[in-house]
Amino acid sequence: MGERRTFVFGQKTAEELEAEAGLPTEPMRVNMGPSHPAMHGTVRMVLTLDGERIRESDIELGFIHRCFEKEAEYATYTQIFPYTDRLNYVSPMLNNVGFALAVERLLGIDKEIPERAQYIRVIVGEMARIADHLTCLGASAMELGAFTPFLWFLKAREWLYTLLEEVSGARLTHSYVRVGGVVADLPTDFSEKLGARLIDIARVLNEGEGLIKDLRIFRDRMEGVGVLSAADAIAYGWSGPCLRSTGVDYDVRKDHPYLVYDRLEFDVPVGTRGDNYDRFLVRMYEMRQSLRILRQALDQIPPGPILVPDYAVTLPPKAEVYNSIEGMIAHFKLIMDGIRVPPGEVYSTTEAANGELGFYIVADGTGRPYKCHVRAPSFAILTSLTKQIDGALLSDLIPTFGMVNYIAGETER
Repeated sequence: MGERRTFVFGQKTAEELEAEAGLPTEPMRVNMGPSHPAMHGTVRMVLTLDGERIRESDIELGFIHRCFEKEAEYATYTQIFPYTDRLNYVSPMLNNVGFALAVERLLGIDKEIPERAQYIRVIVGEMARIADHLTCLGASAMELGAFTPFLWFLKAREWLYTLLEEVSGARLTHSYVRVGGVVADLPTDFSEKLGARLIDIARVLNEGEGLIKDLRIFRDRMEGVGVLSAADAIAYGWSGPCLRSTGVDYDVRKDHPYLVYDRLEFDVPVGTRGDNYDRFLVRMYEMRQSLRILRQALDQIPPGPILVPDYAVTLPPKAEVYNSIEGMIAHFKLIMDGIRVPPGEVYSTTEAANGELGFYIVADGTGRPYKCHVRAPSFAILTSLTKQIDGALLSDLIPTFGMVNYIAGETER
């Protein structure tokens, strides 16, 4: 009866396991990225782990640096538009619009842009905003195990990309906007096609939200995770859906209206807790507001020109180029020398998909900017990531980074 029995766990006895429990341990440093699928781009995180708990993190950029700002010094103002496409390459139309508005303010023609061109810019910009949010939410849901919403949302995104391709001729990197307007008018049947797709997209949003919004696993992974206070968000320079998730009601389209946004009715969704779940909901409701904006814009858009009638800024019609010396000279000068922007500097902001997109341009009187700096919303938001994830579980990093919606192209300029 007094005989002691030995229980074996694997290859070790209970006594051996008890002895090991008191052994000293040390944190483990691991790499996450730069090519990890959950990185949403090429970025490296060096994580110091204590078991499954993140004790310290170091975010390393620079793996996809594109030198946008330096390249812009050697290109004409018109040649820079393809470079802006590759900042946030998920919603490039919004980059096109932001850069054009900055140059037009320097030229002093921002009040002269034809009304139809302004409505077209709003339409293509809001389509791009929906496409960006669909990509963000679909990919983030997939990373938490919800693969079906990813397929649904990406299908809806392709509907928008198809229509944008009909407008610009390119599926993704559009280069459609020009200083002074847009390069071409909307296709004749565009309004009917977009109107029909808005109905389809609204249905997909309802179905996707209904599938995951109250899903227990999804909410457990999102609620109370990645929390940041409104004061901290402002201190870090947050903007866009991430800032609004903390309860700060700030949207450039409302607070500093541009184009024709002051003629359109829409609401600005805000959260209350500043967690990943609020950021998910804010983006979801923002897409519905974009649908609302698009319906109004399609109803209100007037006929008329799409470019300012100033051949010092926009290319003359081909008929004039081929049949008049004035037209040929104007065309040649704009292509070779670029638009002559008077000396000065400007900072112009718009509401991009991730937040406040700003262009600071210094002009020296030539056809190329002396300096073109981009205030990228993703960069400001990424700087706070260590505060959000340090002390959290490793699994919490995935939804938090997903809701940041890091875009490498605009962060590494």
